[in-house]
Amino acid sequence: MTQIQAAVSDEAKSIEEMLTASGYSKTAIAYYINKPHMGHISDADIASNMTGTCGDTMGITIRMNDGIIEDAKYQVMGCAGAISAAMAVVDLIKGKDLDYARSIDDGTVFKVLQEIPVKKHHCIQLAVKTLHKALDAHNLKQSA
Repeated sequence: MTQIQAAVSDEAKSIEEMLTASGYSKTAIAYYINKPHMGHISDADIASNMTGTCGDTMGITIRMNDGIIEDAKYQVMGCAGAISAAMAVVDLIKGKDLDYARSIDDGTVFKVLQEIPVKKHHCIQLAVKTLHKALDAHNLKQSA
Protein backbone atom coordinates (compact mmCIF):
# COMPACT_ATOMS: atom_id res chain seq x y z
CA MET A 1 0.00 0.00 0.00
CA THR A 2 1.37 3.42 -0.95
CA GLN A 3 1.46 6.37 1.44
CA ILE A 4 -1.39 8.00 -0.48
CA GLN A 5 -3.55 4.86 -0.30
CA ALA A 6 -2.84 4.53 3.43
CA ALA A 7 -3.78 8.19 4.01
CA VAL A 8 -7.05 7.77 2.09
CA SER A 9 -7.82 4.56 3.98
CA ASP A 10 -7.12 6.24 7.32
CA GLU A 11 -9.27 9.22 6.35
CA ALA A 12 -12.19 6.97 5.32
CA LYS A 13 -11.91 5.06 8.59
CA SER A 14 -11.90 8.33 10.54
CA ILE A 15 -15.00 9.53 8.63
CA GLU A 16 -16.76 6.20 9.29
CA GLU A 17 -16.04 6.44 13.01
CA MET A 18 -17.27 10.03 13.20
CA LEU A 19 -20.49 9.30 11.28
CA THR A 20 -21.16 6.16 13.33
CA ALA A 21 -20.82 8.20 16.51
CA SER A 22 -23.22 10.78 15.02
CA GLY A 23 -25.92 8.15 14.44
CA TYR A 24 -25.50 7.08 10.82
CA SER A 25 -25.96 3.42 9.85
CA LYS A 26 -23.30 1.47 7.97
CA THR A 27 -25.51 1.69 4.88
CA ALA A 28 -25.81 5.48 5.05
CA ILE A 29 -22.07 5.78 5.65
CA ALA A 30 -21.27 3.57 2.65
CA TYR A 31 -23.49 5.72 0.42
CA TYR A 32 -21.73 8.85 1.67
CA ILE A 33 -18.20 7.51 1.25
CA ASN A 34 -18.71 5.69 -2.07
CA LYS A 35 -21.19 8.11 -3.71
CA PRO A 36 -22.21 5.46 -6.27
CA HIS A 37 -24.75 7.64 -8.10
CA MET A 38 -23.09 11.02 -7.85
CA GLY A 39 -22.78 12.89 -11.11
CA HIS A 40 -24.71 14.26 -14.05
CA ILE A 41 -26.26 12.58 -17.09
CA SER A 42 -25.68 14.89 -20.06
CA ASP A 43 -28.37 13.30 -22.27
CA ALA A 44 -30.98 13.11 -19.50
CA ASP A 45 -34.69 12.92 -20.29
CA ILE A 46 -35.69 14.36 -16.91
CA ALA A 47 -33.87 16.89 -14.74
CA SER A 48 -34.50 19.16 -11.78
CA ASN A 49 -32.71 21.12 -9.06
CA MET A 50 -33.77 22.10 -5.59
CA THR A 51 -32.33 23.89 -2.58
CA GLY A 52 -33.49 22.87 0.87
CA THR A 53 -34.23 25.11 3.82
CA CYS A 54 -30.80 24.24 5.27
CA GLY A 55 -29.04 25.40 2.10
CA ASP A 56 -28.16 21.95 0.75
CA THR A 57 -28.65 21.88 -3.00
CA MET A 58 -29.44 18.85 -5.17
CA GLY A 59 -29.87 18.24 -8.85
CA ILE A 60 -31.19 15.02 -10.34
CA THR A 61 -30.86 13.80 -13.92
CA ILE A 62 -32.72 10.74 -15.18
CA ARG A 63 -32.37 8.80 -18.42
CA MET A 64 -35.34 6.73 -19.55
CA ASN A 65 -35.53 3.68 -21.82
CA ASP A 66 -38.94 2.32 -22.89
CA GLY A 67 -40.69 3.82 -19.87
CA ILE A 68 -38.12 2.50 -17.39
CA ILE A 69 -35.54 4.54 -15.48
CA GLU A 70 -32.33 3.33 -17.05
CA ASP A 71 -30.02 5.57 -15.04
CA ALA A 72 -30.20 8.42 -12.56
CA LYS A 73 -27.58 10.62 -10.95
CA TYR A 74 -27.65 13.31 -8.28
CA GLN A 75 -25.31 16.22 -7.89
CA VAL A 76 -25.28 17.23 -4.23
CA MET A 77 -23.74 20.15 -2.43
CA GLY A 78 -24.51 19.19 1.11
CA CYS A 79 -23.87 17.05 4.14
CA ALA A 80 -23.55 13.30 4.65
CA GLY A 81 -27.31 13.03 5.22
CA ALA A 82 -28.12 14.72 1.92
CA ILE A 83 -25.64 12.66 -0.06
CA SER A 84 -26.65 9.32 1.45
CA ALA A 85 -30.37 10.09 0.94
CA ALA A 86 -29.84 11.00 -2.72
CA MET A 87 -27.81 7.86 -3.38
CA ALA A 88 -30.51 5.71 -1.74
CA VAL A 89 -33.21 7.31 -3.93
CA VAL A 90 -31.33 6.27 -7.08
CA ASP A 91 -31.06 2.68 -5.88
CA LEU A 92 -34.82 2.71 -5.28
CA ILE A 93 -35.82 4.06 -8.71
CA LYS A 94 -33.25 2.58 -11.09
CA GLY A 95 -34.88 -0.09 -13.24
CA LYS A 96 -38.39 1.01 -12.23
CA ASP A 97 -41.12 2.97 -14.02
CA LEU A 98 -42.13 6.57 -13.29
CA ASP A 99 -45.24 5.55 -11.34
CA TYR A 100 -43.06 3.59 -8.94
CA ALA A 101 -40.62 6.50 -8.69
CA ARG A 102 -43.56 8.78 -7.82
CA SER A 103 -44.51 6.42 -4.96
CA ILE A 104 -41.15 6.91 -3.24
CA ASP A 105 -41.59 8.80 0.01
CA ASP A 106 -39.47 9.75 3.01
CA GLY A 107 -40.27 6.52 4.85
CA THR A 108 -39.17 4.39 1.90
CA VAL A 109 -35.79 6.12 1.78
CA PHE A 110 -35.37 5.98 5.57
CA LYS A 111 -35.89 2.19 5.47
CA VAL A 112 -33.02 1.89 2.98
CA LEU A 113 -30.72 4.11 5.03
CA GLN A 114 -31.75 2.32 8.24
CA GLU A 115 -30.62 5.18 10.46
CA ILE A 116 -29.49 8.77 10.18
CA PRO A 117 -29.53 11.43 12.90
CA VAL A 118 -32.98 12.93 13.58
CA LYS A 119 -31.64 16.39 12.72
CA LYS A 120 -30.86 15.07 9.22
CA HIS A 121 -34.30 13.69 8.32
CA HIS A 122 -34.92 16.86 6.30
CA CYS A 123 -32.17 15.61 3.96
CA ILE A 124 -34.33 12.64 3.05
CA GLN A 125 -37.22 15.02 2.39
CA LEU A 126 -35.01 17.12 0.09
CA ALA A 127 -33.92 14.08 -1.95
CA VAL A 128 -37.54 12.95 -2.35
CA LYS A 129 -38.80 16.47 -3.17
CA THR A 130 -36.08 16.89 -5.79
CA LEU A 131 -37.16 13.62 -7.41
CA HIS A 132 -40.85 14.57 -7.31
CA LYS A 133 -40.12 18.04 -8.73
CA ALA A 134 -38.34 16.39 -11.68
CA LEU A 135 -41.25 13.99 -12.22
CA ASP A 136 -43.78 16.85 -12.05
CA ALA A 137 -41.82 18.85 -14.65
CA HIS A 138 -41.62 15.78 -16.88
CA ASN A 139 -45.40 15.19 -16.58
CA LEU A 140 -46.09 18.83 -17.51
CA LYS A 141 -43.79 18.56 -20.51
CA GLN A 142 -45.48 15.34 -21.65
CA SER A 143 -48.99 16.79 -21.36
CA ALA A 144 -48.16 20.03 -23.19
